Amino acid sequence: MATVVSKRYDAAAAKIGPGKQYSLEEAVAIIKSMPPTKFDQSVDLSFRLGVDPKHADQMVRGAVVLPHGIGKSVRVAVFAKGDKEREAREAGADVVGAEDLVERVQGGWMEFDTAIATPDLMGQVGRLGKVLGPRGLMPNPKLGTVTFDIARAVREAKAGKVEFRVDKAGNVHTPIGKHSFPAPHLVANAMALIEAIVRAKPAAAKGTYLRSLTISTTMGPGVPIDAQAIANLFKKAV
Repeated sequence: MATVVSKRYDAAAAKIGPGKQYSLEEAVAIIKSMPPTKFDQSVDLSFRLGVDPKHADQMVRGAVVLPHGIGKSVRVAVFAKGDKEREAREAGADVVGAEDLVERVQGGWMEFDTAIATPDLMGQVGRLGKVLGPRGLMPNPKLGTVTFDIARAVREAKAGKVEFRVDKAGNVHTPIGKHSFPAPHLVANAMALIEAIVRAKPAAAKGTYLRSLTISTTMGPGVPIDAQAIANLFKKAV
């Protein structure tokens, strides 16, 4: 099995020129031309940013609704009551509750991908910080997941809203779709994410912001994208 995997990987890597950087469209075309696997691989975009996340004023975090989704069903849990509970259910939330849902999660139930809460329930949801925080599931006003506009938040989550956050080394890794997506859909999703990350550039960040940009599949090598060419599209990133 290892030989098959390495052969496929080598065949994919052979499509990438040594030391070469590609336009976003070229990189997506290379990804699409790589040998397929038995499952529909995720396609990820990885950034190395010119920030120092140790400083609070250089944190990069946010969320964006990708125009073509990410190719998977998103399970949404909503902490709400009364009219907002009904609103959440009508918008397509998978599970809705208030104190009962808080207790359920405290008891170990974690069958959801995104959590949304109304502001009036955050006092109770806050008790779940140690459980939801490490998994990146804690509702956050900056990400639009603490809101009274529950219907919109649920629809966006279901449509393919992705969150991004810089790690300690200044990197961001975010899915932008599946290998089976048409190339134009992957390009559009990538551009939506890039624009969101450029807009999230901290005022305290100095020098080159977009240092490197790579696109890859779950089982494949990364294809380097010309970050400077991308940055030139956004004056803020230059």
